[in-house]
Amino acid sequence: MAVVGATGYAGAEVVRLLHAHPAVEIVCATSEKDAGKPLGEVHRYLSPTGLELTAVDVGVILERRTDFAFVALPHGASTPVVRGLVDGGVRVIDVGADFRFADPAIYERAYGPHAEPALLAEAVYGLTEHARNAVAPARLVANPGCYPTGALIGLLPLADLIEGTVFVDSKSGTSGAGRSAVTNQLFAEVTENLRPYSVWKHRHQPEIQEKLSLAGGRARVLFTPQLLPIARGLLSSCYLATSAGPEIGRRLEEAYRTEPFVRVLPRGTWPEPRNVRGTNLVEIGWQVDDDGKSAVVMTAIDNLGKGAAGQAVQNFNCMMGLDERTGLVALPALP
Repeated sequence: MAVVGATGYAGAEVVRLLHAHPAVEIVCATSEKDAGKPLGEVHRYLSPTGLELTAVDVGVILERRTDFAFVALPHGASTPVVRGLVDGGVRVIDVGADFRFADPAIYERAYGPHAEPALLAEAVYGLTEHARNAVAPARLVANPGCYPTGALIGLLPLADLIEGTVFVDSKSGTSGAGRSAVTNQLFAEVTENLRPYSVWKHRHQPEIQEKLSLAGGRARVLFTPQLLPIARGLLSSCYLATSAGPEIGRRLEEAYRTEPFVRVLPRGTWPEPRNVRGTNLVEIGWQVDDDGKSAVVMTAIDNLGKGAAGQAVQNFNCMMGLDERTGLVALPALP
């Protein structure tokens, strides 16, 4: 097993989860900035892994005879690495954004031209609960973004019921913005504050829109992300119009009744990020207005768990024919 980009928040969380996974041995962990250092020197809590960081080199990864890799690199940086690994017979889960779109034109509008459109067309979008039959045999799985995961888990079972525009309002912990040192991520800038950003312009908006449309939805998606003064956690509120309000709860229950990571709460009970912190769990709450024509669906996930590394490990388990819960059974980490 290789973890490419092991020092970013998502990559480090992949390492943390895999360290306790009974079917995994990590033989390679990479970092461009910290190559040559022990991983435990960069993240002291990962010292027990004993891993030494190397530079990203597809040849070296292939020499170590790994048959699987998690790639957690910034958008654009993943594509050549993934191409080299897949061509070398390695199955890949890309935790970044490079392979999340089915339509290369939509990808281009969000990120620029794609360097490997054929590989983009092959990639399976790994929202596991809605794609496991395609995930299982895949060579390349694109792990969904954290915001799209929170929104789509709540909206996909209702895709054909939504009318007009669905407004998605998501609030995320600061780890969702990555580990780079930028001024607006400093403690004094974030604490005691709530900051909207990229309103109706965020790159995750077309990702949500595309997947909802592919599921048969006709609604337009407008997405507002906001930054919470917490390290990890994500709460999404999806406001929608429908002429089938009484169906909302039944659809959600039917979709997730047997899913080990998804909890559909009783009507009027609301999800909270603290109840899923450090896990791959999802909580879903919902309410329908008295006239049955307006509804809200709310979801809580850990942006580094179900929104990134947890879902990546769930997809790995699916691809390897393992119980999807393997390595993901920890209870929420409350203060």
